[in-house]
Amino acid sequence: MSDTSPFYITTAISYPNGRPHIGHAYEAIAADVIARFQRLQGRDVRFQTGTDEHGLKMARKAEEQGRTARDLADEMSGYFQEMCDALNVKYDRFIRTVEDDHHRASQAIWQAMEGKGDLYLDRYEGWYSVRDEAYYDESELVVGEGGEKLSPQGTPVEWTVEESWFFRLSKYQDQLLELLRTPGFLEPASRRNEMIAFVEGGLRDLSVSRTSFDWGVKVPGSDDHVMYVWVDALTNYLTGLGYPNETDNYAKFWPASLHLIGKDIVRFHTIYWPAFLMSADLPLPKQVFGHGFLLNRGQKESKSLGNVTDPLELAENFGVDSLRYFLMREVAFGQDGSYSPEAIVTRANAELANSFGNLAQRTLSMIHKNMDGAIEPIEFAEADQNLLAQVRAAASEGLPKAFGDLAFSVGIEEWIKAVYACNQYVDEQAPWALKKTDPERMKAVLLTLFMAIRDLAIAIQPVVPEKAAALLDQIGIPEGERSYAHLGDVEWYLRLVKSGYIVGKPNPIFPRLEMPAGEGAE
Repeated sequence: MSDTSPFYITTAISYPNGRPHIGHAYEAIAADVIARFQRLQGRDVRFQTGTDEHGLKMARKAEEQGRTARDLADEMSGYFQEMCDALNVKYDRFIRTVEDDHHRASQAIWQAMEGKGDLYLDRYEGWYSVRDEAYYDESELVVGEGGEKLSPQGTPVEWTVEESWFFRLSKYQDQLLELLRTPGFLEPASRRNEMIAFVEGGLRDLSVSRTSFDWGVKVPGSDDHVMYVWVDALTNYLTGLGYPNETDNYAKFWPASLHLIGKDIVRFHTIYWPAFLMSADLPLPKQVFGHGFLLNRGQKESKSLGNVTDPLELAENFGVDSLRYFLMREVAFGQDGSYSPEAIVTRANAELANSFGNLAQRTLSMIHKNMDGAIEPIEFAEADQNLLAQVRAAASEGLPKAFGDLAFSVGIEEWIKAVYACNQYVDEQAPWALKKTDPERMKAVLLTLFMAIRDLAIAIQPVVPEKAAALLDQIGIPEGERSYAHLGDVEWYLRLVKSGYIVGKPNPIFPRLEMPAGEGAE
């Protein structure tokens, strides 16, 4: 029996000191695929994303540009909302940390931690990476090519001395170890093992306020302090549900079902965040998943290399659904992956255009041309039943199981195998030849394919929502009959027959892609 409980998914909120890059798009698309998949499973889903607009990095960036931090945040946040809209990422809330309700929520969780006796005033002296907005112990630093000290991510660090409020992180070491060892809390296993080793090495109390700048959420009762940006940022997951008020959304959706984040911020989400929640006596998220990075032709993107990719340009060149399909199909989710324009074109043409798109186009064209578009009752031969059984197994079992485990490439592999089986069936049955020798058998073959295409289109909706919807429109499937619950429904075909539905001349769903002018292998 499928899970019908409410499902709350969040992405990390993006730091908008620059425009969105392909990594931001990758996470947003993956979260959208998960949200759509869970909705198709019949769950009440809430999906939240947004921007993390406070901190020293934003304050310095604004200063460099001779403008206010709020002005910079307003402009840059808009680019991330545009990215989501352009990539068909359907969030329920786009949260901004400059919003008043977020300030109230952050101050409420601070006061709850303070009431627990877990905050105290002291002096911080240590290394801080502005780019990471993270504190690092001396033992964690690495040495750069010029002998300079760098964070584990290779970012510059600076020695910081200031008065600070501290959070008693060390108090929660044993509870955090128990949490991290809980099956399913942190995935994939490689991230879990890293965090367990980090906590086992001993936790020190965490500096959670700054006095050297004022761009952030004010600490209650200490107006010369602003909260450490991660206290503020992590609290967004509660803000979006109405915390600290006992709203209907909070009651329904907290604790979060899934925090989807990049592997570089796992520590904040699986050590700091649970500790803050434990201190505030709030329920813990059910799962955190740290996905890998996307590499440009095998290289990490950077401005110095000149290989930073605008995801909106990729979507414009290749189509939103082709880009979404490639990202979910090409990379084993959780691991690092590589992309290039050539790889996107190759994958989309081979699987979407030549395989699924061509299957749909020629099937619907033959029904329209050779049967006047009529949907008729049919008697299945053994080959027909075998094909439909294989398609339904992929659509209603193989793909959903893999997607439930966040193994998108595995689920799509199950789906494309069923597409290949349909194309092999076409070649074997040769309906164009049956038209002359056995017209009734031709009808059975084409209508068997019609039924298979319907299941395949329903199954792949989370990944290619626009194109799948267009195909389902062409084959007369009402919006109310497109959930996964309808994959096992055999009555839908009889309803179409009874309604007298006529298949019109089809429009190609997945035209072949071409490389844009000027693109090519390096």
